Amino acid sequence: MPRFVALFRGINVGKAKRIAMADLRALLTSMGYGNVRTLLNSGNVVFDSTGTASNKHATRIQTAVAESLGVDSLVVVKSARDMAQVVADNPLASQPLDPSRLLVALTQDNHTLAALAPLGHTDWGHEQLHTGQHAAYVWCADGILQSKAAVALMKGLADNGTTRNWATIEKIHAMLQSPDAL
Repeated sequence: MPRFVALFRGINVGKAKRIAMADLRALLTSMGYGNVRTLLNSGNVVFDSTGTASNKHATRIQTAVAESLGVDSLVVVKSARDMAQVVADNPLASQPLDPSRLLVALTQDNHTLAALAPLGHTDWGHEQLHTGQHAAYVWCADGILQSKAAVALMKGLADNGTTRNWATIEKIHAMLQSPDAL
């Protein structure tokens, strides 16, 4: 059965948009999704489904969470195959970098990613920004909060995407490959 990850933007950050992961798992299970598991407290939900259209899952889950849990948050859904490609395409993977400072941006549509491509041609000093077909990757040498490249990326994403650090991407990828991972 196909496996997917739903990535919520901006939940459980500060006091706004709070969702208990147990409630999120219960909701997705009640919607017919199988083997529902969460990672961390920031809205990463891995699940099985017979349907294969990521955008339909994203809309369905976002609507259900807003209606049932009272939180309206962008949801980006990627298949296990999509996330494997995100991992494989990372142009910075061969460099010994702190995974907490490597930010990965994901969107539900490729148009948003394509619009970010010019950022990859900007000189960011000791930071790096690369855009690909499945994700954008930002090396934030001095940390994410001090990164001018990350700020530009977030501005370009607007409300059309979400980010995760590389350590989280690797954990999600492992969960998608094996239901028993982590």
